[in-house]
Amino acid sequence: MKQAEKIPLNVLLAVLAAGLMSFCGVIVETSMNIAFPTLMREFSIKTSTVQWMTTIYLLVVAIVIPLSSFLKKNFKTKALFIVANLLFILGVALDAIAPIFPLLLLGRVIQGLGTGIALPLMFNIILENVPESKIGLMMGLGTLITAIAPAIGPTFGGLVVNSLGWRYIFVILLPILIISFILGVKNIHQKSQIQKVKFDLLSLCTLILTFGGLIVGFSNMSQMSLLVVASFIIGILGLVGFVVRSKKVDNPLLNLNILKGHLFRGHVASFFMIQILSLGLSFILPNYIQLVNHDNATVAGLAVLPASLVGAILAPLGGKILDEVGARIPILSGITLATISLILFTIFSLHLNNTLIIFIYIIYMFGMGVSYGNIMTDGLKYLSNKTQADGNAIFNTLQQFAGAVGTSVVAAIISLSQDNASLSTAVSTAIGSRNALIILVIIALISWIVLFRSIQNNHSK
Repeated sequence: MKQAEKIPLNVLLAVLAAGLMSFCGVIVETSMNIAFPTLMREFSIKTSTVQWMTTIYLLVVAIVIPLSSFLKKNFKTKALFIVANLLFILGVALDAIAPIFPLLLLGRVIQGLGTGIALPLMFNIILENVPESKIGLMMGLGTLITAIAPAIGPTFGGLVVNSLGWRYIFVILLPILIISFILGVKNIHQKSQIQKVKFDLLSLCTLILTFGGLIVGFSNMSQMSLLVVASFIIGILGLVGFVVRSKKVDNPLLNLNILKGHLFRGHVASFFMIQILSLGLSFILPNYIQLVNHDNATVAGLAVLPASLVGAILAPLGGKILDEVGARIPILSGITLATISLILFTIFSLHLNNTLIIFIYIIYMFGMGVSYGNIMTDGLKYLSNKTQADGNAIFNTLQQFAGAVGTSVVAAIISLSQDNASLSTAVSTAIGSRNALIILVIIALISWIVLFRSIQNNHSK
């Protein structure tokens, strides 16, 4: 009977609408990094200043995503979609014409607000409207939409910056957002009932302190200073404050009680660790290609592109396997493949040519493709329908935060090695990459063990 269940066309189009907006949110983040040298020249700013283009965007997204459960309870899905889309269009339009750098940053803040609402919205639409027997497939398609963006982001950014200019990164996104807006307005329908839940301003303040402190701290980890230490302290105090406050109020912004279930908690912890692996590796490889193998940024972008596309395209297949045979086989086999590839990277880390990087990275992303999205899908099955929005918010928040952690930790380890003046940049980068890869292998093994204990044998319903 399950095989006969169909996904209504309007649901598919609603998911596509939210997915296109999420796609724009992710691609604008990954493609803008390529434009940093151009922005530094045009606005006469330093590296530490231009980096705020990414930092402030990640910060806003990380603060808004935890509010998604509250927003879902209090506002109609279509209204949230419209607000998110219009905010994004406003932010993109502002950045396309911004004459000064502060206005460019303001545009990024507005885009961050839109993306922070959009990312969890897509998965909430899937969880609410898709038949249970097709959840894995559709969550995989949702993962594909957001995974394809970082895969093509650097290549897209490089081509646009070199041929049209950096402003066209934003201009090209405008028609995509308009198509998304039209599809969403026509096809998103309300299914859950609206509840009027009181907003807790103090919880929001602690969230701002948490992510403000931790993201600024991690982003500047490579040069440890009083500012970095103070940022970490503020972030940790904010997190403690958020947890304490959430326990005291009747309707917390995020229901942290769902983390008491060890099976769900195991999925969340592994999801976080695996995102650290992927973002850390995506930092190591392009830098290795440029600094150790002495190739340019274009070659580096093209070298990682095939594997990234493989991982993105395989996400729906991994979801379909989950629908057919349950979560254990696709998740554990995928993480096993990813771990083996990390071990291979570590073994050859001092002598990795581009061909070897492409081959091993394809193995890694194959494993990620069939497993990563399924961790979230399976984890959410351990929650009631009432708490799935909270679970979705936790997964999406940690996904964003893990990006900052993975990149910063790996960058700090490599930077530490590069400080050795007696070695050439190529040799010190290779050694630093090996040290970072050893840490990633350890994290991968821990994640595998946690998942092995967290996935039930016969969990497919």
